[in-house]
Amino acid sequence: MTSWDSDGLSKHDVRREVVARRQARPASQRLDDDRARTGLLLAALRDVEPATISCYLSVPPHSSRPEPGTLEIVTALWTMGHRVLVPVLSPTPEGLRHDPAWAVFEGPAALRPGLWRIPEPTGEALGAEALAEADLVLCSGLAGTHDGRRLGVGGGWYDRALAHCREDAEVWMLLNDDELLESLPTEAHDRRVDRILLPGQLLTCVHAES
Repeated sequence: MTSWDSDGLSKHDVRREVVARRQARPASQRLDDDRARTGLLLAALRDVEPATISCYLSVPPHSSRPEPGTLEIVTALWTMGHRVLVPVLSPTPEGLRHDPAWAVFEGPAALRPGLWRIPEPTGEALGAEALAEADLVLCSGLAGTHDGRRLGVGGGWYDRALAHCREDAEVWMLLNDDELLESLPTEAHDRRVDRILLPGQLLTCVHAES
């Protein structure tokens, strides 16, 4: 899809535009883009020793709020011997989770539909501090910039999760080509990402001073 100008738009407006564009993208294009991102990621990590990597599990393909798919990525990383942490979103018996939680991915067969039917593992849930074990964090987002600014979906889940990320860990975000923008409305507490994985390239972000 063609690029667009986000200058002067609010976070709400940018989110609305990105979601509309994602909804309009043909299913065949989404699949092609997912395969391209997977290929780029696996090529980048081909010579990396097995490590702990965290990655979100994407919403079902026919969701009203589609996002770059990750099940193929997570499964491939697990097959390569990486320890993969994925989010746990379902409520506890006491109610909704107030803090991010993680669990170790143990293969596609060990997944169940979680909150909003997002897949999640059936194993033991780990606390938010488990993210400090990750050497690489693959996070979701709606838009980003060349200097690593990230716009999330609006719930603040990854903002809270990334507070537990190690300083030396790299954070990568998965986006579509038309979601790499010149500017974004962000706040001082928003953690910038180090790289952006697009269907056509793995972009290294150059962090400018705020």
